[in-house]
Amino acid sequence: MTRVVPRVLLLVAVLVLAVLDVAWGQSPEGMDRLGAEERAIVQRNLERWQKLAPDERQRVLENYRQWKSMSPQDRQSARDNFKRFRQMTPAERARIVQDFQRWNELPQARRQELQSAYERFQRLPPDRQRRIQERLGHYEAMTPEQRERVNQNFARWQQMTPEQRQQLRERWQQLPPEERQRLRQQLRQQQRPAP
Repeated sequence: MTRVVPRVLLLVAVLVLAVLDVAWGQSPEGMDRLGAEERAIVQRNLERWQKLAPDERQRVLENYRQWKSMSPQDRQSARDNFKRFRQMTPAERARIVQDFQRWNELPQARRQELQSAYERFQRLPPDRQRRIQERLGHYEAMTPEQRERVNQNFARWQQMTPEQRQQLRERWQQLPPEERQRLRQQLRQQQRPAP
């Protein structure tokens, strides 16, 4: 989840720049509805503009206007993201486009929930962010069976009452350090990805 949001934000910036790139190649039809600056861009890119369908032209204009409304810092960040995107391998770019499509298919409420989670993650101290990313990496490296076991354990934890969770924590704390270490080691071995 935390990886998807930055990818989506990167892709949005990339798409804005890509659309602007298309916008800087456009035609005089409908130019009477454009502002002076927009007309100048269309004139410089007349051939591209003429090849666009009316709905594509509208989308290009909307994206251009959104671009112009961005702060200089946001525009520079978008340029940097676009530059990184263009330097990626075709497979990496395809994955980002796929992530962006999945993001767009999500209901608005889910997108807001993910965005909030990403913002909370960004406010965490760097060492906490690193630990979360390491755990996510371990989870992704697990076999499907191992992930299923982790998911089931998490579901059981979620179903517990706060009192039950506290009792479990207390029982854990009462174990001798050697026993806790042995159980941790056992858990790590169970979660290790298959060779």
